[in-house]
Amino acid sequence: MESSLFDEDIDLESFTETILNESLPIETFNLHTLLEGEIELLSIKNKHNFYVKDASNLTIHAASIFAANHTDAVLHIIRYMASFETPTPHAIAHRVVHGGPNLPQHCLINDKVVRELAMTSAFAPLHNQAALEIIQYTRLTFPHLPQIACFDTTFHAHMPDVAKVLPIAKALYLLGIKRYGFHGLSCESVVVQLNNATNLRTPKRLIIAHLGNGASVTAVKNGQSVDTSMGFTPSGGVMMGSRCGDIDPGILIYLMREKKYDCNAIEALINHQSGLLGVSGISSDMRILHEAAATNPNAQLAIDMFCYSVAKQIGAMITVLNGVDTLVFTGGIGEHDAVSRQLICDQLAYLKIVLNDEKNNSEIAEVIHTISDANSACAVRVINTQENAQIARHAAILLELVPA
Repeated sequence: MESSLFDEDIDLESFTETILNESLPIETFNLHTLLEGEIELLSIKNKHNFYVKDASNLTIHAASIFAANHTDAVLHIIRYMASFETPTPHAIAHRVVHGGPNLPQHCLINDKVVRELAMTSAFAPLHNQAALEIIQYTRLTFPHLPQIACFDTTFHAHMPDVAKVLPIAKALYLLGIKRYGFHGLSCESVVVQLNNATNLRTPKRLIIAHLGNGASVTAVKNGQSVDTSMGFTPSGGVMMGSRCGDIDPGILIYLMREKKYDCNAIEALINHQSGLLGVSGISSDMRILHEAAATNPNAQLAIDMFCYSVAKQIGAMITVLNGVDTLVFTGGIGEHDAVSRQLICDQLAYLKIVLNDEKNNSEIAEVIHTISDANSACAVRVINTQENAQIARHAAILLELVPA
């Protein structure tokens, strides 16, 4: 990360308030990607695909590895970086899905933050425990490096009460049970990219459909989140890969009372046995479902239900914003699945939201790719989510303003 931002005389107090509540322009920092990659879970026990790309986005490493847990996977990354002779890092920044009630802003990690994350693991059991394990491992492995937690909940921290407060007893709100919202780093990256696109108008009324194995729809007004489909946990909202999204809570009561489901069985049902996987009976991967749909009616039903769920939520967010100027698709499905984008927008045709078939089906090379027809009532764009870049920017800000 390079920046001239801190070479100037600035009022740190007012600047700190600005960065905590607003997205900084993308040109604030000159970001050079040295390496980027991922370790992708496979269905074979403990076997994973390990991909690494260089600064030109070319794949320079692709291998199958065995990793028994998250810390084992991190060890593979550390060894690869050492072999590649990357510069010594100044910091390690972590994406943490849920900040809970006491960690609303991105922060440097200390013992107090670790204790707080341990207490909030129950808020997002699919994600936070794994993040905590990696944080604890990297703090032990690199004790002299500052470490930063960047929360997916931070972008939504200033939602109005009408969206944030849940319709339950007030006493539970005081325990931190409210709508937090997730995919915040992805949403923020979309806002930053749109704000700094020289040939586009910054939308005042923006809807972001982050569609992947986890999926959410967020309403953004003047750059600020005002409502989002996920709630207290990342299990709510639209139908997802293996998560059910919003369902009648009476179903869970029925299963506990009549079918003797315990908490573990309920959690398995909601997070691991539902969504695309539950309906299709074959996979949570949209690519596999598209291949099977021609001969498997359950696979086609799963696709239709997913797109129906997303379209309903987009309609709700249009109501929240009193209209829409730009609709953005991002995330794995949002960026790469033209069929799902078309099915979703077909159900919004009554609002005169219309895609251009050629643009929607063409190979997307641009970071921001417009797929709407010239006669569409709003712009529809596909934007490559840049969560890692947002994490890097927040880390740079915290390292400049807060002593390590």
